[in-house]
Amino acid sequence: MNDTRQDVYLNPHQARRRQPTQFEDLLGDSIERAYAAGIHDLPALVAHLNRTGPGCPHNDGIWTETLYQEEIARLAA
Repeated sequence: MNDTRQDVYLNPHQARRRQPTQFEDLLGDSIERAYAAGIHDLPALVAHLNRTGPGCPHNDGIWTETLYQEEIARLAA
């Protein structure tokens, strides 16, 4: 079957309203590296971010589980 329709469900940027900031790019890259290294739980992810960055935009750059959850919720809004 030769279907020429564009599959919008596979467009990874369909909900994006703007280009990501440098911080968002760095955070996403760091999270991807953590997942690739087998890190999948929140405490280990927060520890990874504190080791590798980027730093938390609050709390003198130190991530906590609560601050991570709040920042991800803010970025998702």
